Amino acid sequence: MSVDHARDFVKQQNVTYDAFLGGRLTLCQPKSGFRAGNDSVLLGASLAPDARSVADLGAGVGTAGLVAAIHNPDAGVLLVERAAGPLALAADNIAANGLSVRCTIAAIDINAPGPHRQAAGLVPDSFETVLANPPFFASGKGTPGAGKDRAAARHMPEATLDDWVRAAATIAAPRGEVIFVYPAAGLAALLAAFGARFGALTIVPVAARPGDAAGRILLRGIKGSRAPLTLLPPLVLHQAKANGFAPGPAAILRGEARLIW
Repeated sequence: MSVDHARDFVKQQNVTYDAFLGGRLTLCQPKSGFRAGNDSVLLGASLAPDARSVADLGAGVGTAGLVAAIHNPDAGVLLVERAAGPLALAADNIAANGLSVRCTIAAIDINAPGPHRQAAGLVPDSFETVLANPPFFASGKGTPGAGKDRAAARHMPEATLDDWVRAAATIAAPRGEVIFVYPAAGLAALLAAFGARFGALTIVPVAARPGDAAGRILLRGIKGSRAPLTLLPPLVLHQAKANGFAPGPAAILRGEARLIW
């Protein structure tokens, strides 16, 4: 299915138009199924302020990559996605937010043969920042997604995680950063994959409330570095009793601040 055909298909589906970053970014996404949330916004806000070339692997409708484009107004961003439906919405979201000059899409699987990936723009050693929010439920675990796009976004065999890290390492520039957001329960597997390829590993645990165990982690590695691992204090999203976000995370989600680490 071509991107044009997918766009015609998606227009017939139920979609929502959702504001992110305090209204600076509006994204069209499916009304049901896999939808962008805090993970993608935090990921997009985690890149270095001076990054000028960004790849978002498994971009879906483009949330993390487009958040990164808003934070870094001089950066070029490549949204990499294999599913035709989300890819069509990502293309529409680029255009609707006036980002066509800096943001492009690549319809490619991260495990495609090297020449195919290069032809799609995934050139080795070329991106200062590589972002990824990979599927995190092992096949047969978790709640099955409704529809193949949602299922692909949520489920993959555990061994596939290493493929994602390898793909990110291949296209990251020397001294470039690779940043993943992932469930805290999968930290051991993610550290193993990162530790074989990167140095200066930095972990930010993300917890819902003070005293809660972390549900997510952000992990950054630097290509070619030999620096040791750093475990930073947790990012706590909500206050102890209130329903709203804590001031620091709220500022990031509104687009008024970025993750400093």
